[in-house]
Amino acid sequence: MAIKRSGSALWSGGLKDGKGSITTESGALKDYPYGFSSRFEGVAGTNPEELIGAAHAGCFTMALSLILGDAGLKAERMETKAVVSLEKGDAGYSIPAVHLTLRAKVPGTDEKTFLDLAQKAKANCPVSKLLNADITLDASLE
Repeated sequence: MAIKRSGSALWSGGLKDGKGSITTESGALKDYPYGFSSRFEGVAGTNPEELIGAAHAGCFTMALSLILGDAGLKAERMETKAVVSLEKGDAGYSIPAVHLTLRAKVPGTDEKTFLDLAQKAKANCPVSKLLNADITLDASLE
């Protein structure tokens, strides 16, 4: 089984004075603005790093839901934040790390089992496998 999803970007102008927009196949984002200032200066708009973060958080949380189900558990609530690090080095910009923070309420499990299952989800989530970065996880069971 192969599922293909797409997103697209449109850009006009130079790096700093240019403007772009991002659109997703689903329509969740349609001509959503992005540019140098939203990526590097904190101006309103999106940027590739926050989109990667949202995708990674969503993928990881769904993977953990599957893994919990396989263990006979069901989450009452899980909230994941992914912080994507963009750094400039001698070879240019790179994304060397992603840090996942998970807060979850999962009845019927203990801390050790929960952490083991969360680590398994981190290692096996398709987005984690895609990223060539140091992916860390801070998970806590409420």
